[in-house]
Amino acid sequence: MPNGGSVFRFGPFELDAPRGRLFHGTTRVPLSETHAAILLHLLSHVGEVVPKTALAETAWRDAAVTSNSVDQAISRLRKTLSTGQERTDYIETVPNRGYRFVGTIEHAQRCNADTSLDGQLDTFRVFVRGEADLNTLDRDAIVRARRAFEDVLRADPNYAPAHVGLASACSLAFESTRIDIAPDVAALKIGIEHARIGCDLAPASPEAWSTYAFALCLNGDNLDAVAAARKATDLDPLDWRHALRLSYVSWGEARLRAARRVLTLCPGMALAYWLMGTVFIARQAFDTALDLLCEGRAAQDAQPKSTAGFPAVGLHLLTALALAAVGKVEEAIESLTRELESPHRGQLYARECISNTWYTLGALRHRHGKRDAAAAAFTQALTVVPGHPCAAAALGISAEHTKRASLTRRAPRDPNTPQDPNTIDAAIVQAIGLVRAGRHPDAARVCADALNHAPAGLAGWLLPAEPMLNPTGRHEIWADTLRILSNRAV
Repeated sequence: MPNGGSVFRFGPFELDAPRGRLFHGTTRVPLSETHAAILLHLLSHVGEVVPKTALAETAWRDAAVTSNSVDQAISRLRKTLSTGQERTDYIETVPNRGYRFVGTIEHAQRCNADTSLDGQLDTFRVFVRGEADLNTLDRDAIVRARRAFEDVLRADPNYAPAHVGLASACSLAFESTRIDIAPDVAALKIGIEHARIGCDLAPASPEAWSTYAFALCLNGDNLDAVAAARKATDLDPLDWRHALRLSYVSWGEARLRAARRVLTLCPGMALAYWLMGTVFIARQAFDTALDLLCEGRAAQDAQPKSTAGFPAVGLHLLTALALAAVGKVEEAIESLTRELESPHRGQLYARECISNTWYTLGALRHRHGKRDAAAAAFTQALTVVPGHPCAAAALGISAEHTKRASLTRRAPRDPNTPQDPNTIDAAIVQAIGLVRAGRHPDAARVCADALNHAPAGLAGWLLPAEPMLNPTGRHEIWADTLRILSNRAV
């Protein structure tokens, strides 16, 4: 219950005005920041007709909203105030004028037993620790952060930043398992739900919209993800994290612009170089990609020894893929070795990065006819990530196994939506099996079909540098397929 301050009592309800908290008796009633502002304004002008414009200005401040937004908010407030057996209509509609609060209210000061300043900060300490853990991108720290935000929400179910923090923790938990045969789809669902709640409770919060964008993108809802990310950067154009998420959810030139913005706001952010490199690889602009990735791997190597600050992995791996695509295999192997020697610790993408590095080493050894060494590297990839689809395909493990591994690596999709972009990944796995059998034209055709039927987006960006397929080494076979991909990356 509120510890002190101005209180409005009406019927069985009590509104703690300074905190925007509504109680029904001793039970906390969930109420968004917007709805709390509207209710407080009506209570402060009890008996008076309050125009919709005044309510909109109070609840949404400088944001442009329509009269319909106010009507919908009033409708939700009425439902909130009609919980249980209470059916009193506290809010009266005055046609063509606005709304009026009717009924008897008591305006008082609530003073419960004092609590120590130290005690009042406990919840916020938990929240701050959770935020710090998220910034490490460490798998164990993400688990701790999730628990921390859940603890905060148990104490304060209406605290929007904790919903946003929990959404981020759950989304990252899904990301850390996306390479697995059975990724943590349940965590992603929770993440999306709490991101939505965060946006509803705090519609002016750029962090809420930015987190929502990230969660939507992981679920394959790319259009809404970009829209939410753009809203976040409009609300706060100076926070590099929002620009980073906009780059993550975007593709082509939009991804490049957002990543450049990240580097303007936060020079040396290695993740931004990784994001830009993906676009230029898809375009087969390998010289430009290598220039950027050279800077990126230097930034990765210069990351502080602590795990704070969104540390990156995979810049040496991505550099190696680009080098191998232009025929510089020995340099590529050297870069792969450096990736394996990098201090990945528990970074959430570390397992995926290390397994992909071993797979790439196997592919390059296979290309040079070192079959035993290649098989050993592929096996190492499968040891790090059991079921690694590309490594399994390269070893000739059954197509049914690799298909299952590929198709389970995503959240459930609406069957009425266009072909899921993950089917391009499945096509690449199938193509690896075909290449292993010497059927290179069939491999190119399978990938072209997947690209032609997939929705716009970043899916398949790695294809030009896929080490087992080696499309740049057989350009006459892969030219048409690669052209489709480069057109998708504009």
